[in-house]
Amino acid sequence: MKVAIVCDFLTKLGGAQKVLMTLHELYPNAPIYCLLYSEKGTKGQFKDCHIIPSSLQKQPGFLRHRPKLLVGKFAKAVEEFDLSKYDVVISSNDSYAHGVITKPEIYHLCYCHTPTRYLWDWHVEYLAENNLGYNLKGLFVRNLLHKQRIWDRVSADRVDHFVANSENVKHRIKKYYLRNSDVVYPPVEVADIEMATEPPQDHYLIVSRLEPYKKIDLAIMACNKLKKKLIIVGDGSAKNHLQSIAGSTIEFTGWKDGEKLWQYFQNTKAFIFPGEEDFGITVVEAMAAGRPVIAYKKGGALESIINGLTGLFFSESSVKSLAEAILKLEKKYDSFTPKNCRQQAEKFSKEIFMTKIQATIERGYKKHQEMMRNV
Repeated sequence: MKVAIVCDFLTKLGGAQKVLMTLHELYPNAPIYCLLYSEKGTKGQFKDCHIIPSSLQKQPGFLRHRPKLLVGKFAKAVEEFDLSKYDVVISSNDSYAHGVITKPEIYHLCYCHTPTRYLWDWHVEYLAENNLGYNLKGLFVRNLLHKQRIWDRVSADRVDHFVANSENVKHRIKKYYLRNSDVVYPPVEVADIEMATEPPQDHYLIVSRLEPYKKIDLAIMACNKLKKKLIIVGDGSAKNHLQSIAGSTIEFTGWKDGEKLWQYFQNTKAFIFPGEEDFGITVVEAMAAGRPVIAYKKGGALESIINGLTGLFFSESSVKSLAEAILKLEKKYDSFTPKNCRQQAEKFSKEIFMTKIQATIERGYKKHQEMMRNV
């Protein structure tokens, strides 16, 4: 069985790239096709893989580093990949990868992190965040997104089998693509994370890309208000803005990984997850280290956190609501035991993901072969 893996962008590290690394571990001979690749942006994590970027890799650097300027070219670029020599194509998708064109005899499984959010359920927020009103620029972008939505919906029919990364995403796949899907939760390196055995230090933690939609500003303002220490691990386009609103109790560490990152999880009092995510791997990493999570009551966090046992939810995306949750957690902190947090995290281990996704791929490929023989 000759396998190819297709993803959207390999320019930074996040949850989607952790999934990609695990898929490549399952199929180490599979090349990885992507729209754009940056070895520096991915911290060299994929330097030993066979990376095949699209024709957009030849664009000047100032365009490759500003992908919003290339939005109108991504659909065409992903359709240019020649995948005719493979038996199975696995797309790891949150925007364009599912749109690859394959021959009828090739089995295409899409592991879907989400239908493209800025085209569908977040399109209003996307326009607002980018100040796109009804001026000339705004009208141009709205028309472009309208065309992208048509392509996105049509290209979803090219997929033979969808696998969603959560029940949350499964519902969106059904709504926007009118397709059924199975759920296989993303892989978390639970076995690599030691459960904390010492009492926590008196600070809170965020591990995230520093982007506006992550809502890290809420956590900063809540901790400013309460005079609580908050450590923020990560980097991104919103870093300068976040630093400008941070008070004296807020610390930025930059990007960390491996044992250094696990130590941050082990030492913290609780992990703060202020945005709405499709799943949220860092939430499970925090619980694997034995620490509770304070999370916004929406999205994938609802599927991983047990309210009152491994964490608490705040119901409104506001400083007031988050601050109240922080104080509530401190009052009942002894009820969140490391053992309970760890046991919940183990349900989302990398080993479970690998077993389930491999079985799904092999079963789907076999059915696809049988169907083609009966055509």
